[in-house]
This record gives sequence, structure tokens and C-alpha cells, in this order.
Amino acid sequence: MLIKIRNSSDLKDHDVTDLDDYYDRRSFIRSSFKYLTYGALANYGMMFNTSHASFDFTSAKKSTFSATEKLTSFESITSYNNFYELGSGKKDPKLNSHLLRTNPWTITVGGECNKPGTYNLEDFVNPHALEERIYRLRCVEAWSMVIPWLGIELSKVIKRFEPNSKAKFVQFESIYDPENLPGQKRRVLNWPYVEGLRIDEALNPLVILAVGLYGKDLLNQNGAPLRLVVPWKYGFKSIKSIVKIRFTDVQPKSAWNVSAPHEYGFYSNVNPNVDHPRWSQKRERRIGSFLKQKTQIFNGYAEEVAHLYKGMDLIKYF
Repeated sequence: MLIKIRNSSDLKDHDVTDLDDYYDRRSFIRSSFKYLTYGALANYGMMFNTSHASFDFTSAKKSTFSATEKLTSFESITSYNNFYELGSGKKDPKLNSHLLRTNPWTITVGGECNKPGTYNLEDFVNPHALEERIYRLRCVEAWSMVIPWLGIELSKVIKRFEPNSKAKFVQFESIYDPENLPGQKRRVLNWPYVEGLRIDEALNPLVILAVGLYGKDLLNQNGAPLRLVVPWKYGFKSIKSIVKIRFTDVQPKSAWNVSAPHEYGFYSNVNPNVDHPRWSQKRERRIGSFLKQKTQIFNGYAEEVAHLYKGMDLIKYF
């Protein structure tokens, strides 16, 4: 399936956090001074995850889909997280990140496709070109970030496994390790965490599988070593620490939709016109900024994705 879309238009700048010099990314990566800076950050508990495969991001191209807004700080991105497998508090994922074991790591692909299989992380990622994608992340809790992801385009991964005509949805599943992951010892959600996309959503070129951010491998608290990023949907759709991908003819039973179907729909597109039952979605707080800002329909990616929902009732299919 080929989807023709236009490139993202320039976006308005907003007051967020620092690290403007990151836009000169290649010199940033190669600079020994910056490596020392990251070493200093590690002393505050933000150690880079080196237990899984490490990727060379120096040749990663910056995508035309990238936002032009200022980035949220590395510290905020890596210390203010939702990752319930590591705990339900915002600081828990960072504090408990060492409990997520990412070596060895395999991804199993199956279901309605011609080329199923189980792959180690390197073999899964390396056939595809790495890109830098600077995307907005909008949480369902009405806060947001701007994150410089590094990853591979999901549509190209999907085509590699040749889904057949019965493949209407793509289901993703996170690691299940209740012996080590403290959140999975509690029945907060129906573990393992499952998410899904319609096949045409998954084939949209905006969707990526991220393996890094800020020029480095993903940290455990951010969903290492492989996470989904769907920038026009609320953040919980961007499932972390993926171990299984399955093509199916039925809509996946996503974790939050199963837990609270009246609060978290399957589609979960960012929509300021559809409030959460317990709070408004019309405005959001950009992490690092004091004032709230208006939320954009589809998180500002309407030009690229609105056609996917033509004729759908976005209130009913929220």
C-alpha cells in the first residue's frame, strides 16, 4: 500500500526549554565536550542504557516531517515519564529503570503475514535507514513535549514482513516480566501491555519505531530498546519496550481501552474538541513552559493524517 502525503509545513515556535544547539546534531554527537556533559548527567541517575544493542546515529538523516519547535530538555524527557511497568509515578520509571532487562532482546513478528519470524534487535533494525524525527508528544493527561527521536519508519518495516489481505490491524505487545518489573506485580492494567493501529494508520509514514533520542540509545525509562511513536495520537498509544508485533483481522484489545473504555478509546487521536471525562483537552502544558497553550487537532499533524478518518465520527470513535 502506498500513501501519498505532503511534507509537514513549518510549525510555530513555542516557549519551551533549552538545548538550541542540538540542531547542529552531528557536531553535537562528535563533540567530546558534549560527551562529558552527558557523563555529568549520568551522575544524576540518567545513565545511558548500554545493555542492549547500540546504534550509530551519526549518519541518521533529519526527516522532512520534523517539527521546528524548540526541544524539551533531555532531563525532562528522561525523568518525567509514564511507564506503568516500572511504576505509576512520574519519577518511578527513572528510579526503577535498572530493573528492565534489555539484553538479550528479541522481537517476534507473526499473524497474517508471509514472512513471520523472531529477530534479535540488531537484525530487526539494521536493514532500515535511521532517521531523526522531531515530534510533538501530547499526553492524554494534557501535558506535552517536543522530542528528537531516532528510529526507523514503521511502514517500511511492515512491508518487509509482507502482511496479507487479512491484515486489517497491527498489534504490538510490551515485555512481560513480573518478577523484575514492579508495576506488573500490581493489577493496574491487564498485563502485558498491548496496543494497536489500523493497518492504514500503521502504514502512514509519520509512524516510527524509535531506538534513540537526543543522539543516544533509548533509556529504559523511555521504552528501550524499541518503542512505537505515533505523533498524532495521545502518548499511551506509543507502546514501549516492544517484544511482539502481530498482524490481525480483528481490532486489538489495547490495554487502556480494556481498563477504562469510556475514558480511553481505541483510536485516541489528539482532539481538543473531545474532552476526557475528567478534564478538558482544549489546552496543554508544554513541559518547561509556565503558560498553557491550545491543543491542535491531531496534535498539529492534520495535513498528514486527517484523510485516514474521513467520514468517521471522531466523537464516537475517540
